[in-house]
Amino acid sequence: MSASDGVKKNNDGPLAVIERMEKGEYAPQLKEKKERVEALFSGYRPPALEVFESKTRHYRMRSEFTVWHDGDDMYYVMHQKEENGPNGTKKIRMDQFPVASELVNALMAHVRRLVLENDALKHKLFQVNFHTTLTGEAMVTMLYHKKLDDGWTEHAKKMRESIIADCQGLTCLHVIGRSRKQKICLDKDEVIEAFEVQDRGTVRYVQVEGAFSQPNAYTCSSMLGWAVSCTQGSGDHDLLELYCGNGNFTTVVAPNFRKVIATEVSKSAVAAARKNFEMNSVTNVFVARMRSEEFTEGWKSGKEYKRLEGSGLLECSFKTLLVDPPRAGLDPETRKLMEEFDNILYISCNPDTLKRDYDAVSTIFDIERFAMFDQFPYTNHVECGLYLKKKQDDTSSKRQKVE
Repeated sequence: MSASDGVKKNNDGPLAVIERMEKGEYAPQLKEKKERVEALFSGYRPPALEVFESKTRHYRMRSEFTVWHDGDDMYYVMHQKEENGPNGTKKIRMDQFPVASELVNALMAHVRRLVLENDALKHKLFQVNFHTTLTGEAMVTMLYHKKLDDGWTEHAKKMRESIIADCQGLTCLHVIGRSRKQKICLDKDEVIEAFEVQDRGTVRYVQVEGAFSQPNAYTCSSMLGWAVSCTQGSGDHDLLELYCGNGNFTTVVAPNFRKVIATEVSKSAVAAARKNFEMNSVTNVFVARMRSEEFTEGWKSGKEYKRLEGSGLLECSFKTLLVDPPRAGLDPETRKLMEEFDNILYISCNPDTLKRDYDAVSTIFDIERFAMFDQFPYTNHVECGLYLKKKQDDTSSKRQKVE
């Protein structure tokens, strides 16, 4: 059975999620996910699945809402799939959103109230994005179908001042205005998040407006701690990480290794990663802005890339590979690359492509650790982790696939 078989049968839209939440269905939905993931990998007799739960409400740190105008009124909506609806969707009014953090909900109310009182802020506003943190820092991004001028900026500053004065739990607020080919930041377009990570203590991260960050901060802390525990005792060799993003995993696992080389294609993510390493006094990482395929070609062929200058690549002794790919999983070249390593730490947002990628190397690697992280409660989506160790030989493997 595919881990996503339930997606077509169950609606993961906002109303369905809230309904399951209000019915107290967290435990049964978690049990169903656990059973699906275990069934997917049962042919390999993996170790016991480590299950990391989420908070049951107010767990999502960022949310995006369409703004709907109805005469003089204005309110937030989300869209839910509905076969008979316009364009196959139905608009759902959202005055509060229990999935999102308490701070998101507080900001939703403050922003709506103040925008309703101000035509300059209200006119042609079509979307509002909220990004909050465990530290109390937040960003509000307001998207418009009009050019923003100095008048908008002055009104937005007054709105921000009012929210800062009235919103409990808020330590810092950044307001960003966006229109076509236009972006206005009242001050910054980033916040600082802080996670409590097992064996690492407090770890701080820059999160940039519009860039990817794990939406469930509580489950993310568990993922980071698990990655640290998997890679302990690796100080005699180097780590290669592909798809490093803003250095989410790199920052916490790097101290377990002699040196880390990480790759990422996004310019803004690379910049954030470097800030995160500096902020957490991580000094043994070289991050290169390049595709994993490019790196693989340069490493295997000896081809020189300007973006790898100063990396010390030729002196590296890689034994562990860390990958955290998109839902599509690994490309064929990276799947082949896995064979060159003794240990693989694979973080996945799609159990089906994780299974496919492990199938490709299952004769070479055993599953040493097996984890499930409930990033998205009340939906069919789940994150998983595998820590793989190369078999000593085919006959001595503790776990052989069941035929």
